[in-house]
Amino acid sequence: MAAPAGIGHRIVHGGTDHQAHVREDENRLASLRRAIPFAPLHLPAELRGIETATRLYPTVAQVACFDTAFHRELPELSRRLALPRSFYDDGIKRYGFHGLSYEYVVAKLGAELEGRSILAHLGHGASMVALVRGKPVETTMGLTPAGGFMSGTRTGDLDPGVLFHLARTGRGTDDLERIVNRESGLLGVSGLTADMRTIVERRADDEHAALAFDMFCYQARKSLGALVAVLGGVDALVFTGGIGENAAAVREHVCSGLGCFGIQLDDARNLAAVDVISPPSVHCTVHVVRTNEELMIARHTRRILALDS
Repeated sequence: MAAPAGIGHRIVHGGTDHQAHVREDENRLASLRRAIPFAPLHLPAELRGIETATRLYPTVAQVACFDTAFHRELPELSRRLALPRSFYDDGIKRYGFHGLSYEYVVAKLGAELEGRSILAHLGHGASMVALVRGKPVETTMGLTPAGGFMSGTRTGDLDPGVLFHLARTGRGTDDLERIVNRESGLLGVSGLTADMRTIVERRADDEHAALAFDMFCYQARKSLGALVAVLGGVDALVFTGGIGENAAAVREHVCSGLGCFGIQLDDARNLAAVDVISPPSVHCTVHVVRTNEELMIARHTRRILALDS
């Protein structure tokens, strides 16, 4: 079998050193190893992928594509945390995630996102981003993918006092990290699963599944409302990701009661998950877009390797 012309990798977090997609080399790989604490669920496996590809194809160029790169121009107002200034200089700030998915949506919809838009990537990991003329101005996730609203196994934003309390009861850092990243979210609340499909199926006869569903939709709706406030209104809303693309019930409940923002769904269109699921009479056009992060990785890999050749 012929060797590939190039190899592209999705890297969730670029840490403080990587603000754009880049050709990979040993020095950059070392800096990514230092970034593992930012995304402990993702980076170890992603780095093993780079190392394996290097072993199998030692002469083939590789490109690292960062989910954080899309958000690199976030204004300081939304990027900075309310911590002493020195922490920001050390890279403790909000980075944002799901950037490759958001890049694909922006490329696909183009001029339809020229006004004020909100993209909702709802999947095992879930986040939203607010755009003005296709450029991000605010996003829900923060320093790590654990921030924002709840997702499959993550808590989302959490009062720091909860962690202080648990630490005082004897929980160590590894324990806390496991609870926040692996045992919470839909899984923790339902006590059943992190899979929204199962939760939707079981919510009629399982009160814990019903609560997990309601909490997820409530928190997503709350985040959506906050982003509308940041934008001063919204012209387009896009659902993407495994849940956003496939769970009509989630889309319905997230948008419920948001008619004051011009957000309304057409029930038949929503059930069919067509490209536009809002009626033509409302101000905000609501889209469903099947994301393609792999295509974005391929495009970036080809572009970067062509520039370097």
